[in-house]
Amino acid sequence: MKYNVTESDLRSILEAEAAAIKAIPLTYAYSRAVELIVEQVDRKGGKLVVSGMGKAGQIGMNIATTFCSTGTPAVFLHPAEAQHGDLGIIQRHDLLLLISNSGKTSEILKLVELAHVLNPDLKIIVITGDTDSPLAEMADVTLHTGGAPEVCPLGLTPTTSTTTMTVIGDLLVVSVMKAIGFKVEDYAKRHHGGYLGAKSAAEASGK
Repeated sequence: MKYNVTESDLRSILEAEAAAIKAIPLTYAYSRAVELIVEQVDRKGGKLVVSGMGKAGQIGMNIATTFCSTGTPAVFLHPAEAQHGDLGIIQRHDLLLLISNSGKTSEILKLVELAHVLNPDLKIIVITGDTDSPLAEMADVTLHTGGAPEVCPLGLTPTTSTTTMTVIGDLLVVSVMKAIGFKVEDYAKRHHGGYLGAKSAAEASGK
């Protein structure tokens, strides 16, 4: 059985996702988030601990590794595994970046509770589609995805929401890079393999 995917169908999906990205609220919260990351990680020597469940967790893994390669030490903490000892990764001066579209993910809410037992002063940045959610209420800084509907025909599968989460991660990464003055020489010290390693090494040496 063949199914004809039309250009019109595909373009409508692209336009919906592009509109969702453009509708991400750009507020002072971004300045505050960058200030927290720079203060806790760059100045105090902590690290960014990123967490999310399911699809949001996969986005979180990508955000964490991108921060690592651009001068901000970060790790991904699986919220379920945190309850079985991995919570011990959290140290003094660390900072949480939590991702949940609903802001009601039980594993993430439990992570906040347990993390604050370990470190009552732990600061939290949240990326969510619901600024009135329980998770948003726990946050020091909340970054709203805009809450656009999913392009999934069922309105259920994380699609548009994961796109906006990824873009918000990019906004944070690039803004922090600028704030700490991260240069190509610094990138080359962290990225040695593959095309990007060769490219950054060449640019760093002026070749």
